[in-house]
Amino acid sequence: VQLVESGGGLVQAGGSLRLSCAASGRTFSWYVVAWFRQASGIEREFVAGTSRSGDSTWYSDSVKGRFTISRDNALNTVFLQMNSLKPEDTAVYYCAASKDLVPATEWHRYDYWGQGTQVTVSS
Repeated sequence: VQLVESGGGLVQAGGSLRLSCAASGRTFSWYVVAWFRQASGIEREFVAGTSRSGDSTWYSDSVKGRFTISRDNALNTVFLQMNSLKPEDTAVYYCAASKDLVPATEWHRYDYWGQGTQVTVSS
């Protein structure tokens, strides 16, 4: 499966962005999908994940209550709505897919990755 992220950009603190991850190739609903982010000099970290159906979601403590992950399997797309953004949310955001039963928080569990989209939050 091929993944392409979009929607990143520059936003002021307190603002919002919506990231999209468009998939092509194999049946998208076979995969759990997660968003990771990587700031300069920091290891890639789990942000949010969704089950194959989208009925279950998981979040890191740092984004819980501010970010919402969702998916539309008919559109082969996963979204990450990011509200109340903070400067510490600045990073390259990646979507990733795997055939695990639930989305793992470890980046090496994922077989497929997008190219990433830059999110910059100014103070």
